[in-house]
Amino acid sequence: MSKIFFLGAGKMATAIAGGLVKSGLYKAEELAAFDVNAAAGAAFTKTTGVAVCGLDAASKAEALLIAVKPQMIASALAPLSGKLGDKLVISIAAGVPIEKISSLTGAKRIVRVMPNTPALVGAGAAAYAPGPGAAAEDAALVGKILGAVGTAFQVKEHDIDAVTGLSGSGPAYAFEFIQALADGGVAEGLPRDISVKLAAQTLLGAAKMVLESGKHPNELCDAVTSPAGTTSRGLELLAERAFHAAAMQAVRAAAQRSRELGK
Repeated sequence: MSKIFFLGAGKMATAIAGGLVKSGLYKAEELAAFDVNAAAGAAFTKTTGVAVCGLDAASKAEALLIAVKPQMIASALAPLSGKLGDKLVISIAAGVPIEKISSLTGAKRIVRVMPNTPALVGAGAAAYAPGPGAAAEDAALVGKILGAVGTAFQVKEHDIDAVTGLSGSGPAYAFEFIQALADGGVAEGLPRDISVKLAAQTLLGAAKMVLESGKHPNELCDAVTSPAGTTSRGLELLAERAFHAAAMQAVRAAAQRSRELGK
């Protein structure tokens, strides 16, 4: 009997399961998964060491973690309806509200989660919202699971869509920014491999300064920016191109899409 059964073995499930095994919180044999896509299941096992098995094993697990696309959640959960008993159900399906998960499964102990893919390297940024039937111990367990692969915050369910737009989709925005910085370096003559590593390390270092200094990002930005200097010139151009507004709008657009998926 597994402790956590992953319904869906895609990229996010792989990130979480892989992170849990790497952190030592769970052994690979304490986890299990099911996916209708054999190739996805094989990739999941190769990356995490966690076995993929039949769907019937879900009812024997201590907790079910739903990791399917929101458009597929009804069909994926249909075979399990009424078979979960008093099992803890954890859902990472974007936009799908707790009420709907309860109606599809009959489960009462539900915690809705929005993780992100850096969980695979132990640097996840996640939030979780316990449903009305979830006990404090359920929320604590989910917090522990997410904390083993990064940072996690408990929020109200109505805040999960905002988390989806920010940290759920945020890694993609960061990857785009790293690529843009690296392209700028290449355009100025730097070798591609060096430029990418410099760009990635720059974002990593800046993020650590925000988290560890306790200072506001604006204060840290001011410390880098000399009057009429190089950084000032670059920031001026970013302002002209509405960089700040575009990033805000990306978060809000993703949050809105999360709300649409829940309808």
